[in-house]
Amino acid sequence: MKGLSQLLPVSRTRSQSRLPRSCSFSEMEYTDAKPRSHHVLSKILMVAVLTALCIMILRQPSSFHSISPFSRHEPGVVHVLVTGGAGYIGSHAALRLLKDSYRVTIVDNLSRGNIGAVKVLQEQFPEPGRLQFILADLGDAQAVNKIFAENAFDAVMHFAAVAYVGESTLEPLRYYRNITANTLMVLEAMAANNVKTLIYSSTCATYGEPEKMPITEDTPQFPINPYGKAKKMAEDIILDFSKRSNMAVMILRYFNVIGSDPEGMLGESPKPELREHGRISGACFDAALGVIPGLKVRGTDYETADGTCIRDYIDVTDLVDAHVKALDKAEANKVGIYNVGTGKGRSVKEFVEACMEATGVNVNVKYLNRRPGDYAEVYSDPSKINLELNWTAQRTDLLESLRVAWRWQRSHREGYSAPLAMAF
Repeated sequence: MKGLSQLLPVSRTRSQSRLPRSCSFSEMEYTDAKPRSHHVLSKILMVAVLTALCIMILRQPSSFHSISPFSRHEPGVVHVLVTGGAGYIGSHAALRLLKDSYRVTIVDNLSRGNIGAVKVLQEQFPEPGRLQFILADLGDAQAVNKIFAENAFDAVMHFAAVAYVGESTLEPLRYYRNITANTLMVLEAMAANNVKTLIYSSTCATYGEPEKMPITEDTPQFPINPYGKAKKMAEDIILDFSKRSNMAVMILRYFNVIGSDPEGMLGESPKPELREHGRISGACFDAALGVIPGLKVRGTDYETADGTCIRDYIDVTDLVDAHVKALDKAEANKVGIYNVGTGKGRSVKEFVEACMEATGVNVNVKYLNRRPGDYAEVYSDPSKINLELNWTAQRTDLLESLRVAWRWQRSHREGYSAPLAMAF
């Protein structure tokens, strides 16, 4: 506008200069010189203004030019936010959703997840509008609100959480903040942006040490470690909120997860500094690969047949199938709570023997004292999920699940490798 206002008087001056030229040559030079200088200056200013406008347009987000498919609802397309989707279970869930033609947004801060898992998914599903990855922390309210405001989510699968029992006893505040407080943050963002479906990843650790087995959904919840307590608090918040809203809520309490994608695309690859707290399968594979000198089994004096803990081992492929079935069956104004397990307990000693057979390596085993916060015996009664969601664990052969996982571990000795991410 400034350039335009300066052009107007110049045009008037030039029209006046076309009057009868009775003036002298020197006067003519003087009269024509002034408008010319104004005209050149105006052109320079106009170019500067246009250049500035172009820069501003180019700096606008892509949504300024065209609406992102992730930011709009489409008939027949279900857009699922997968929190913690770069992690072991979350990445397998994202893979299954993508195979089933869902639109997926992964949000992960990569403190526990693997950027390489996201890269695998991006390579498998490169089509526009299928998958996006956002690097963000769910503890950052501004980032979370921005993500929900700029994306049209139909449902949330909330996996993101620190999840090691032993570590939770050492860093309890971290667990309450990461699990309980962050779940509250997600719920608030869902409420503010009218996202009505939540599939919540919970744990059998909320039950503590029940007096009798198997564990049903009605078994009293008395968690004995910060991990289980933080998850139960998050469940309570979800249940309280659901009473005052028309949300569709599914809470899945699952047991000990093992295995890998049968097609070999994904696996479990914890960060080196976390291996001490990780799953026994990961430790056994590390010992078989020579990454660590041997396997440590904590606790041989439990009141079980062989003195070691008894656990219900659920294959990750079965677990994500339960999540997808829960998403499909979720109904407004209803809450579903389900145990996800095989219904069969196996001792740690049995597990170690199966792992040695799967790897073909006679791993050195060292028996140590109990780990703080561990339970003697935990296995599920999956009758409710069998009946209501028509879900049953299919991969119940422990040895075969370990063989599949071992194939991935053996071919990915260096873990994953970095894709493009949107940072908030």
